[in-house]
Amino acid sequence: MILGASSFAGTLAEIASEISSVELYIPKLGVYRDSVLQKDALKLILDELSTLDLHTSLHAPYFADVPTYPKDVVVDTANMGDREFRLMDESIKLAGELGSKAVVLHPGRIGADHGASFSRMISNLQILAKTAEEYGVMLGLENKEGTDPGNLCCVASELILAVESVNSDNLGATFDIGHANLTCGGDVVKLRSFAKEIAPYVVHVHVHDNAGVWTDQYDGDEHLAPGSGIIDYSVLNELKDYQGIFNMEVFSMEDALLGKSTIANALKKQ
Repeated sequence: MILGASSFAGTLAEIASEISSVELYIPKLGVYRDSVLQKDALKLILDELSTLDLHTSLHAPYFADVPTYPKDVVVDTANMGDREFRLMDESIKLAGELGSKAVVLHPGRIGADHGASFSRMISNLQILAKTAEEYGVMLGLENKEGTDPGNLCCVASELILAVESVNSDNLGATFDIGHANLTCGGDVVKLRSFAKEIAPYVVHVHVHDNAGVWTDQYDGDEHLAPGSGIIDYSVLNELKDYQGIFNMEVFSMEDALLGKSTIANALKKQ
């Protein structure tokens, strides 16, 4: 098992002292200004990373309409232009240079027409998958939380359809168990079925906790420490052939340590 944490959980040195992988969360690394990559700022991070024994994955820019997300790196994969493709290409190229295990992508927004938005997303993902192939990178399209009706690819079947429609060896699925729990309304039987259905496509895993219900705080997507919400993490055992990273999307090293214990115990259960 490769256990990781997102870069906002702590410093790179703190993460390296406790776990074996870091997910570089590109939108909040402070390496963009007015949508332009600040190479000097990125170099400082990469220089420190080179001194540490850590696997890496990357979280590419995505769509978010909240005050804490930087507006200059908003990307809706169902509506992409030159700026959005450049931002995504920069993440993919960086992942290739680092030998990262995966680059996480969010699906697009539904907009006025679900079918048209889905089709545009597929076309855009096919272009990104060709770039990923060029750099030897695996992309993982993430399932989003069904508590936000504006999201594509909340249910397993639509995420699988997207992956199969792109039809690339360089695109699979990122299974986000927290998002799936919200989509399943906190029902562990439904969550287990979700995991089993998506398992053959999974190239990366996101782990965090919640109460399984909508709230006015991020639609219930609280990103709590694994073990502090209602999720039964033994569901992860449904990913029988998965050998990649279990990345904890949490906000502190205290949460990462709780999650480390929770996940290790859950994966021992059969």
